[in-house]
Amino acid sequence: MRTGRLLGSGRSADVYEIDETWVLRRNREGWGDATAEATVMEHVRRHGYPVPGIRAATRGDLVMERLTGPTMLEAFGAGLFSAEEAGLTLARLLRKLHAVPARLSADPAVRVLHLDLHPDNVMLTPDGPKVIDWADAEEGPPGLDWGMSAVILAQVAVGDEAQAGVAGETLAAMLDANTDQVTRDGLTEAVRRRAANPTMSRREVRLLGDAEDLVRTLAL
Repeated sequence: MRTGRLLGSGRSADVYEIDETWVLRRNREGWGDATAEATVMEHVRRHGYPVPGIRAATRGDLVMERLTGPTMLEAFGAGLFSAEEAGLTLARLLRKLHAVPARLSADPAVRVLHLDLHPDNVMLTPDGPKVIDWADAEEGPPGLDWGMSAVILAQVAVGDEAQAGVAGETLAAMLDANTDQVTRDGLTEAVRRRAANPTMSRREVRLLGDAEDLVRTLAL
């Protein structure tokens, strides 16, 4: 498929303009399976979960609805969104997602998991927050999803970057009144997966111990 103007790039994919309504998200170096990702997105969308609409998908390409608005992370920088609002929004999105029945499993304890839900994967559109980047999605226990989001935020919070303070406040707000959602097994598995993630830098991996300690202090 022909691509238009490059709109943005992530760790494993690039997003190109198609027209005013649609964009093309193209995986780099054979990363991921956009067809499987689209299937999950359509499933949660049918159950009322806020995700972009899908027009077409192949293994490497995903044509999806073009969203208007900043990511939650961009909104921080522009002073449009507070850390407390971000944390509460992430918590609501996690709870809403885990209310969606699994597509494949008949086990009522198993739910759809995003596994990469953080401020840069939530777009603040005129219709409300919408969740993007479902490449890591799978089915499993909700505690793993909460653990992943918590660890991702905690890695930033224990680092020395400018966003550390905001990340810590967002994490605390997300976990406030939701500490029962983070399980010991979920947190342990989240840390293991982050350590094995090939997109993690050595510095990010080194922060995982302190990040895990922070989450345990707040939630366990």
